[in-house]
Amino acid sequence: MLNTDGPHISVLGREVVEAIAPQPGETIVDGTFGAGGYARAFLGAGPRLVVGIDRDPTAVARGRAFEAEFGARFAMLEGCFGDMESLLAARGIDGVDGVALDLGVSSMQFDEAERGFSFREDGPLDMRMGGPGRTAADIVNETAEEDLANIIYDFGEERASRRIARFIVAARGEAPITRTRTLADIVARAIGRGAERDRIHPATRTFQALRIAVNDELGELDRGLAAAERLLRPGGRLAVVSFHSLEDRAVKRFLSKRAGAEGAPSRHAPVRAGGRAPSFDLLFRGAAKPGDDEIRINPRARSARLRAARRTTAPAFPITEEARR
Repeated sequence: MLNTDGPHISVLGREVVEAIAPQPGETIVDGTFGAGGYARAFLGAGPRLVVGIDRDPTAVARGRAFEAEFGARFAMLEGCFGDMESLLAARGIDGVDGVALDLGVSSMQFDEAERGFSFREDGPLDMRMGGPGRTAADIVNETAEEDLANIIYDFGEERASRRIARFIVAARGEAPITRTRTLADIVARAIGRGAERDRIHPATRTFQALRIAVNDELGELDRGLAAAERLLRPGGRLAVVSFHSLEDRAVKRFLSKRAGAEGAPSRHAPVRAGGRAPSFDLLFRGAAKPGDDEIRINPRARSARLRAARRTTAPAFPITEEARR
């Protein structure tokens, strides 16, 4: 979720706009507004209304500037994209023509040391994207060792999770862990600085895991995908950019299930096995990835994956049938 007008660049921006394909008279939702890069591009394509959603107060403030700039063509809503159905209903909107989601933490949040997302600069161990709730420091200092190891393994896919949890518990026994640099050093000691495998810092996966846990990112993704399915009108488009395997796997499973067992693109929504008609047609097979030129300009785009689909006329799947369940 990166701005095209400043030092930040919207990841896979051209591909996302092509997938959403805004048309005059349509309503498009940018469910992860961030710096507004996608929203600005959508507005340039001429839809009737673009709605930005974000829980980060800094992003919401940027959205207020968009409201002043674009008038009635843009609306900024503060909240989680998983709650987009109720947020839009409060504005009298019960159907939309496009939903774009750019998952995970934004580049700007990474760059703000006081947010506590990055170990590159020392800051408070917070990691909340917005609003109240437990911080990363709360989890690190209060969670039982076994549960902490499970968080690091499940959400960070970190093989050394048990050793890392053991080191964290030992360190917090001496003093509470409240700073990002302190935690990064503990993790580095646990698995060794020489273990910078895959060219990443030893603490990368642990920080990812804590961020996902703090913000319930995978639960939010489940809720957001299901809400988009219910909100999108027939022919409406969904585009989702993910940055790690857990997110991408959830999106892939959701769309594969909703597109039918084979997951093959279809224009006519044939009835799938079990008698349920697909609620989405895939716009393309697999995931679109950034090209070499984009990665060279913005190295953070390297892990990005875009999946997109078009809503059919079939009813939405029951709310209990979630992608990861």
